Amino acid sequence: MLIKVLGSAAGGGFPQWNCNGRNSADVRAHVPGLVPSTQASVAVSADGRQWVLLNASPDLRQQINDTPELHPAPDGPPRNSPIKAVVLTNGDVDAIAGLLTLREGQPFNVYGSARVLGILTSNSIFDVLNPDLVKRIPMTLERAFDVEGPEGPVGIVIEAFAVPAKVPLYLEDAGAGPDFGAQEGDTVGLKVTDRATGRHFFYIPGCARVDDALRARLKAAPLLFFDGTLYANDEMIAQGLLNKTGERIGHINMSGENGSVAQFGPLKIERKVFIHINNSNPVLREGSPERASVEAAGWEVAYDGMEVRV
Repeated sequence: MLIKVLGSAAGGGFPQWNCNGRNSADVRAHVPGLVPSTQASVAVSADGRQWVLLNASPDLRQQINDTPELHPAPDGPPRNSPIKAVVLTNGDVDAIAGLLTLREGQPFNVYGSARVLGILTSNSIFDVLNPDLVKRIPMTLERAFDVEGPEGPVGIVIEAFAVPAKVPLYLEDAGAGPDFGAQEGDTVGLKVTDRATGRHFFYIPGCARVDDALRARLKAAPLLFFDGTLYANDEMIAQGLLNKTGERIGHINMSGENGSVAQFGPLKIERKVFIHINNSNPVLREGSPERASVEAAGWEVAYDGMEVRV
């Protein structure tokens, strides 16, 4: 199974269009050790011909252009694509806006929790995807299924499971209590398996905390792509970028006693990769103490174009 990281950044990308924080300013100035990145999305294929996208970022058009494997076949019909399905982990803008790039009468399937598919249904702009060509297929949590494209199964099996998280910011209900109206299915993780080989990995680009259920699921996993939004809970406040902590926006931080580095340390996961990294995160700076710290703990930092074979 081949995994291509199309984008590794959190919402807004890196640099973010209106951000003059140190990281964004320095990457625009071409300071060594900083590399621009687009918003998080991953492409997976069992055969190198049929591809499944895990989330559709707002940068999807650029990501497709930058990835030859996702180009139309030159010996195919005037309109064709190797993208056969999109699997959504949440309803955040940076996970679903790229669906609008996939209009123009191309058949493929969209998978999501009932909660996330409901977001698409409630926003008529997504009707630009002709329902006669683009099927919306609900995922039942904890039930594995064969991903299908318009021509049938593509050799990838996915199991979606709920992870601790919160409702997307644009759907928050301030009157609904401390969880702002969050429901099961707002954010899911994915176990992605190659049907032929049985090899698998986990994709969890958004997560608020590590609970016992998640620890049990991920123990001794062969490969994990995990939420790397923030290094420290208050880093956006400290940098004057946003008056909210990581906890408030529903993302676990890397550092600290309750951070992902410490929480996953005992689980003996073979390979761990941070993805969905915010422009404020100091691990984006090669050679920084924060980057050295996570690498010393056995973590990698994803980058656009990263390729992994499982």
